[in-house]
Amino acid sequence: MIKKKMNLRDINNHSEQHSQGDGHSHGNEKANFKAYLPAIFSFILLIVGIAMDYFGVAFFKDWVRILWYSVAYLPVGFPVIKEGWKSIKKGDFFTEFLLMSIATIGAFAIGEYPEGVAVMLFYAVGELFQNAAVNRAKSNIKALLDVRPNEALVYRNNDYISVNPETVAIGEKVQVRVGEKIPLDGILLSEKGSFNTAALTGESKPSTIAKGEKVFAGSINLDGVIEIETTKEFKDSSIARILEMVQNATARKSKTELFIRKFARVYTPIVVFLAIGLTFLPYFFVADYVFQDWLYRALIFLVISCPCALVISIPLGYFGGLGAASKNGILFKGASFLDEMTKVTTVVMDKTGTVTKGVFKIKEIKSIGTEKAEMPVSSEAEMPVLSEAEMPVLSEAEMMKYLMAMEAQSTHPIAKAIMEYKADGDNFKASNVSEIAGKGLKGTVNGKTVLVGNKALLASNNIEVPLETDTIVESIVMIAIENKFAGYVIIADELKDDAHEAIKQIRDAGITKIIMLSGDKDSITQQVATELGVDWAKGGLLPEDKLAEVEKLMSENNNKVAFIGDGINDAPVLAASDIGIAMGGLGSDVAIETADVIIQTDQPSKIAKAIKIGRSTRRIVWQNIGLAFGVKAVVLILGAGGLATMWEAVFADVGVALLAILNAVRLQKMDWK
Repeated sequence: MIKKKMNLRDINNHSEQHSQGDGHSHGNEKANFKAYLPAIFSFILLIVGIAMDYFGVAFFKDWVRILWYSVAYLPVGFPVIKEGWKSIKKGDFFTEFLLMSIATIGAFAIGEYPEGVAVMLFYAVGELFQNAAVNRAKSNIKALLDVRPNEALVYRNNDYISVNPETVAIGEKVQVRVGEKIPLDGILLSEKGSFNTAALTGESKPSTIAKGEKVFAGSINLDGVIEIETTKEFKDSSIARILEMVQNATARKSKTELFIRKFARVYTPIVVFLAIGLTFLPYFFVADYVFQDWLYRALIFLVISCPCALVISIPLGYFGGLGAASKNGILFKGASFLDEMTKVTTVVMDKTGTVTKGVFKIKEIKSIGTEKAEMPVSSEAEMPVLSEAEMPVLSEAEMMKYLMAMEAQSTHPIAKAIMEYKADGDNFKASNVSEIAGKGLKGTVNGKTVLVGNKALLASNNIEVPLETDTIVESIVMIAIENKFAGYVIIADELKDDAHEAIKQIRDAGITKIIMLSGDKDSITQQVATELGVDWAKGGLLPEDKLAEVEKLMSENNNKVAFIGDGINDAPVLAASDIGIAMGGLGSDVAIETADVIIQTDQPSKIAKAIKIGRSTRRIVWQNIGLAFGVKAVVLILGAGGLATMWEAVFADVGVALLAILNAVRLQKMDWK
């Protein structure tokens, strides 16, 4: 029981146990083997002792027999008695240590030496199995700890030197060789790279990153020597953040787990007093009262009633759920959120970066000259209609040079998409560029006045635009040169590859309502919502508008709302919703810190998987509770009636605990596809 108590109490400190590096693995194996030696020694002595009893060996009686079984008892019994005494000195009398100590010493007192040894031996073996199960449940977190980088080749004084990643500053250049781990988050300086990101995302498929894109600490470089420029300190890197979140998750207990712990604190003293009553009260009611018989029944009662099956298997069940989720690239910030995920009835999601890639691409370019745009009267009736002769004639490439010269002055994501256009020849240069809030840019290119932006910008300068632009749903960038309409570019965001599958899986998981709320314009939001088949959608929302919509949904009876987002503007809703889910790759740091669950792979299909893991975890926990109470209740009744021996008691305690542990470990083996 000592090992179990330490594992549960210090479960958050496991990083210290594994941060010493691979050099200690051999020592750990030896330490693990040593842990089994006391149980092996006691088992051999017990079997030999039972054999000598059975065959009636002449010298094996009286003090020799007592001494033999005492020696067999001490290796497994003394640590438990010692821990029980420590608990008593701290004022904690009613522990499982005390129950097992009283029961086994009592067995010795009435001459049941083999049973006393057997009970403590099986109890110790049960603890060893419990420790193995806890370590197995930690395996995914150990894997994360194993990929924590321990050195960085940083460029200083015209050379690459090896330093501790914690000493590398933002903006320094770091070299990573083939097979090495990325030490800090950064931007790839090399042309491209291939990375194993399994420790971060749960995905075994290599990820290809291009120059200028983000790379994350903990990823393994698979192809060629690369260089990166660091963008975060080590303590703020993705791998450090993941480790902190997973470790902290074990400290956030579920309501079920907290209830069981409180229950055990009340349950144990009640059992002790019932055992005392079972020993002495029959004296007043039974004619042929025999103290030794009733004491034996009370001892059986104590062994059966030990709550270790509940105390260990329930936290282990939740820890197994957390481990299974992290293995699949889903980070729950606490066991309580595993429970909350099972109650979700409504899923509300942001659009950009959540179901779309959040990366704008040029969808269509239309310039006046390559193809004449239709120019009927605009809805702005007071504006003049341009004649064909008044329209500037531009090729697509020339128009894009004007547009790119202006957008080069902007940091907007749409500007970045436009700058990816490949234009032949020398690029134009813009000057005197100013931004008109909410409308676009105005400046001079090659001595000509250029306007780049939305319809409102051109309308404010009395520039007519084609009516066809009114029907375009996607984001549109218009350009006017010398106060004449020159053309437009349609910019669109792409749906994520698994967006359709995500909606299907969420519905298959039993979610009754799926809603989309976005800050993007309503027409785009409605188009995406229709394509995905969500129940209803609303666009053009400010952060406070999103919050108001979600709070309205939460106010409905029996409605549990999960909100999925990725941006800074989603943080208020992530914090307010019943359970907030953030996209961990594209998501902002604020969103990630605020959310309760992190999807490391940015795949919305993982939402349904998170719901399944939460439900399976809760189901297994309640199976364990039912198993423990059911078996114990039956054997307690049999024991009180004199129909059960210590062997049945051992099964009701250690046996049930082992079955519950094996049930909890199933979470690690399940296929969550």
